[in-house]
Amino acid sequence: MPKAKANNIEIEYDTFGDSSSKPLLLVMGLGAQMITWFEELCMMFVDKGFYVIRFDNRDVGLSTKFEEAGVPNILKEYSARQRGKTISPPYTVEDMADDAVGLLDALNIEKAHICGASMGGMIVQIIAFRHPTRVLSLTSIMSTTGNPNLPQPKPEILQLLLKPAPTDRQAYIEESTKRRRIYYGSGFPFPEDEYRELAATFYDRSFYPQGMVRQIWAILGTENRVPKLGSIKVPTLIIHGGDDPLVPVEGGKETAASIPGAELIIIEGMGHSLPPETWPQIVDAIANNADKVNN
Repeated sequence: MPKAKANNIEIEYDTFGDSSSKPLLLVMGLGAQMITWFEELCMMFVDKGFYVIRFDNRDVGLSTKFEEAGVPNILKEYSARQRGKTISPPYTVEDMADDAVGLLDALNIEKAHICGASMGGMIVQIIAFRHPTRVLSLTSIMSTTGNPNLPQPKPEILQLLLKPAPTDRQAYIEESTKRRRIYYGSGFPFPEDEYRELAATFYDRSFYPQGMVRQIWAILGTENRVPKLGSIKVPTLIIHGGDDPLVPVEGGKETAASIPGAELIIIEGMGHSLPPETWPQIVDAIANNADKVNN
């Protein structure tokens, strides 16, 4: 897969479809490699007339790592944030938004439809108000506004997220699959075999858990985006699982309420996941949202 120089780092990326079609930039979430945007899902977007770009965020996959920044005591940083103290990570979610725009620059794409999941939703929200001339439409999936007063994950879910990943390959596969099962939601059958295979692919492609810890650090350092979300003028779609244990559905509801004219879709039974059964609905909704640009 190719690499692009963007925002003073190297970004690993991949594309699907015809480059003359309408560009759709897919931004993945915390610690998630770009291959979490499954090829089958990407091709569904291609069938809707999109040119799909997926990429590894900084500190994950095959993009630039920030080893020199060290690994924080994330529980200490989280506790400090809960007490209202300022967090100073080595990079910010705003930097990650600039990475994504830098990738568009490298690909000579002036404007794109942008879609992000979880932390990726935070990133695309920031792109939309930080780089408004680069955005055609916005989709934020299973994400939130950064408002500290919103409901937070239950303590046991938070502990699971912050638990260090096992370094042994088989133990990593088992632990990763266990976490995915808990996050997945109750409304769809959990495809355990597929997730075991996916976890093995993640491990073999790039096992780098310290990058995820720094990404959490960056999230803890973000501001409440509600005041800036109101400036977004592009067609906006918010999708959230009604059964999300990691980012409670109130985060999606507030995101939609904060962006003028935003459409909100809550998928009952969906957790912090993208079950294949939901793909047709999600792809159709994103395509319909993109079509509003021309209307």
